[in-house]
Amino acid sequence: YPVLARCLSCGPTMPAVQLLLLVCLAWGVGARTAQLRKADDRRGRCQYTFSVASPHESSCPEPGQAMLAIQDLQRDSSTQRADLEATKARLSSLESLLQQLTRDQSARPQDTEEGMQKELGTLRRERDQLESQTRELETVYSNLLLDKSTLEEEKRHLGQENVELSRSKEGSRGMVPAKSEGKRAGILHALSSFSQTGCRESTASKWNLENLDFQELKSELTEVPVSRILKESPSGHSRSKEEDMGCGELVWVGKPITLKTAEAITGKYGVWMRDPKPTYPYTEETTWRVDTVGTDVRQVFEYNLISQFVQGYPSKVHVLPTPLESTGAVVYEGSLYFQGSESRTVIKYELSTETVKAEKDIPGAGYHGQFPYSWGGYTDIDLAVDETGLWVIYSTEASKGAIVLSKLNPENLEVEQSWETNIRKQSVANAFIICGTLYTISSYSSADATVNFAYDTGTSSSKALAIPFKNRYKYSSMVDYNPREKKLFAWDNFNMVTYDLRLSKM
Repeated sequence: YPVLARCLSCGPTMPAVQLLLLVCLAWGVGARTAQLRKADDRRGRCQYTFSVASPHESSCPEPGQAMLAIQDLQRDSSTQRADLEATKARLSSLESLLQQLTRDQSARPQDTEEGMQKELGTLRRERDQLESQTRELETVYSNLLLDKSTLEEEKRHLGQENVELSRSKEGSRGMVPAKSEGKRAGILHALSSFSQTGCRESTASKWNLENLDFQELKSELTEVPVSRILKESPSGHSRSKEEDMGCGELVWVGKPITLKTAEAITGKYGVWMRDPKPTYPYTEETTWRVDTVGTDVRQVFEYNLISQFVQGYPSKVHVLPTPLESTGAVVYEGSLYFQGSESRTVIKYELSTETVKAEKDIPGAGYHGQFPYSWGGYTDIDLAVDETGLWVIYSTEASKGAIVLSKLNPENLEVEQSWETNIRKQSVANAFIICGTLYTISSYSSADATVNFAYDTGTSSSKALAIPFKNRYKYSSMVDYNPREKKLFAWDNFNMVTYDLRLSKM
């Protein structure tokens, strides 16, 4: 270095010297200190001295070695740049993957949860359906066993009574004349015939087997048509026309008479009725039936004759334009009145023309399980007919679950008048109206239930009752009053039954 610095005094060679100096400086980039001294030499000329302390070498390397070092540095720099680019690329890829995972984790739990909830809901619905079908099949099986045991018990009981009757006659009269024996055989034949048409229990109760005189009197009437016997009052005497048309307070409910048993599981509960004021082309025998098990109930079976209804051969099947809900439908003056599915709307459907004539919402009425009877079945809105016209039985939020009665105009379904009772709707099993008085039933499943309350719309007062009411098949889902026949129509666990009534004179 000192030798090169001394050459700086040469004027023409200054640029070359400076270039060489820069090369040396570049090579000595690793040096930490550098010194430049200027002083006059012995001859009085200015002399520059430049000193660089190299950590590795004591002098500047040869030009070839410098180029090799520069190339090594360039290669190292290229390698480092390539490594840096690769690192940046991997870092970008990792950042992209992290963002994707973050998005998936934020979105996927919600989708997964919704999917799991839907699948869980589907499984629960399937489980409920299977459990419901299992319960219904078990109920059907138990009812069949119950019916079998009941029939066997009745058969045994009738056999014992027959034996006792024979012994009693032989003891009091000696040998029974052939004529009396023929009469007794006729009586037993009549009992057997009635039992085959579902009227055994009611008919047997009319024969007083312990009173021999009464037995002999009845034996003379074995040829009386069944239709006349069914129209008799509970005491055995025919009702007068004035008694049939009159009103009174309910004082007695007879034992159920089974007319028809549903053939399929859809008939576990339903509604059946006759028109108390039939219009052409229908008669007092025309019967309608609706099986209400299912989510889309539209079929209404029509039977021109009672015999067709008993045998299960409909003369016509109506398909309603709107699904029906619950067991609260009635037929009145040629039209079917029913509650539309999942609504508080009452619909008037004219049966002869198969058209909807009127629709009306019942103000504030609960529906689809808000205020049903105790057995359930979406029986929030229950239509009824009595001697005075068309009614609707329901409840509202304002009445806090108490039964509300409303009189309806049968033409346009307008509410004409309403009464709020003090009877909680969900605490009773069913209700019906006779002569403007609401009656409720205590239980739908107890074999020995009662008609437990009465609310008189004339006096706006209620009172407790204890009139025996038999749930023979232990699942009464519908009870309605027919003012023309003075009977209760009911649907009890696949069975369509009637009850004779007795009203006190006003």
